[in-house]
Amino acid sequence: MRSLTDVVCSSDRASPPRVRVDTRRVPAARLDRKVLRRLCTALVRGEGVEEPCALNVTLVGDAEIARLNARHRGIDGPTDVLSFPLHPPSTGTERDGGSPIQVFVSPPGCPRELGDVVVSYPRAVAQAKEYGHAPEREIAYLISHGLLHILGHDHETDDGRALMREREEAALAQVGLART
Repeated sequence: MRSLTDVVCSSDRASPPRVRVDTRRVPAARLDRKVLRRLCTALVRGEGVEEPCALNVTLVGDAEIARLNARHRGIDGPTDVLSFPLHPPSTGTERDGGSPIQVFVSPPGCPRELGDVVVSYPRAVAQAKEYGHAPEREIAYLISHGLLHILGHDHETDDGRALMREREEAALAQVGLART
């Protein structure tokens, strides 16, 4: 069994997002890739994205996520999840016709790459224990959180935080991972 898997490989318009899950850095991680695909589909479709798209999810240890956190956010120490959108939610630059300029253009016939979500597996396991639920639920929660950031959400305001939590919990409930 490969540890880097394309969960879904179709790029038809009506197909779910392609979700690539890389657990090579955390061999102990066991994930239900079908549940993750359904979770990401619920989130992406809930945000109105109907075009073929793809997302990369990577599970890492605390040392690697701390390195990424320092490099990309200037914060020393590990965190639970980081997201790296390939297309910034808004570039602030528009063409003559008023449409945003694409920072990265996918080749014809290929799904739109959304970006990467990186999850600290040790943090997810510890947080699952702290919150009293399974590690699988916590990993799915962190993936949904990171994907919503890629799709333009943030939690800098009370309203933004409430909306993100509502969307996360609704998607988790759709795949049988509701908070108990």
